[in-house]
Amino acid sequence: MRKKITIIGSGNVGATTALWAALKELGDIVLFNRTKGLAEGRALDLKEASPLEGFDLEIVGTDRFEDTRDSDVVVITAGLPRQPGMSREELLNKNASIVGDLCAQIAKFSLHAVLIVVTNPVDAMVHVVAKATDFPKNRIVGMAGILDSSRFRTFIALELGVSVEDINALVLGGHGDFMVPLPRHASVSGIPITDLLSDARINALIERTRHGGAEILSLQKVSSAFYAPAAAIEQMVETIVRDKKRVLPCVAYLHGEYGIDGIFMGVPVLLGANGVERVLELKLNAAELEALRKSADAVRKLVARISL
Repeated sequence: MRKKITIIGSGNVGATTALWAALKELGDIVLFNRTKGLAEGRALDLKEASPLEGFDLEIVGTDRFEDTRDSDVVVITAGLPRQPGMSREELLNKNASIVGDLCAQIAKFSLHAVLIVVTNPVDAMVHVVAKATDFPKNRIVGMAGILDSSRFRTFIALELGVSVEDINALVLGGHGDFMVPLPRHASVSGIPITDLLSDARINALIERTRHGGAEILSLQKVSSAFYAPAAAIEQMVETIVRDKKRVLPCVAYLHGEYGIDGIFMGVPVLLGANGVERVLELKLNAAELEALRKSADAVRKLVARISL
């Protein structure tokens, strides 16, 4: 029996996620949007591509939550997008209200789903979802680290003039200025980037990674990033519906790992059919651990500013 994947929000990120998921035939897809006709149109457009691209599955667009019933995975992308010059934090309370309202319906119709939270600022929205749904925390996971790590990998490959296939890199912490790229854990075919690049160049790549989304927004003016975010979401969906047990950086709830307790935070996790099956603790040095804990403090302050 095919899995059922619901994507809440049919903007660029949601629709592109549906495209990546359809191309890999991850399961039947429901695109939901409250604006009548938008999700239906995008679903029909995608369905009409299926004879050309060879994927065969159900793709439905709807503005009725009833059609999302019994989803295995629900991806939450709905919310206001960033505008040029706007920080993720400026979106906080507007998107908290939108996401909070959606959660009652998600919980009503898909009580056993794994929820992937994408709406920005994602570190705060994961907490909103946890409070509004009361789902087990292992079944609530945020998308950020995969995207940030992909950006870091891309910039390393561009800097060195090598294939992205040979780059491994990891970004932890919050999704924003306090994210924690780990150059000591980044490598090119096993060669540490600290052996290949100067500290100055590595720091420049870290800063570009921290502002990767803003860079795209400043270039496009009318739209923030969506190809790479959607690809990161698709990787999470595939890992869950196919129970691949991959180790990926995701926003997950911490129970004292890294000395951090009681918040959702970007860390390496074992992701599978049950959502976050385990948080992995890296052996961080003192500077890395301090940076991660500062990032945790920033997330706590952000969450404290939510007013619903």
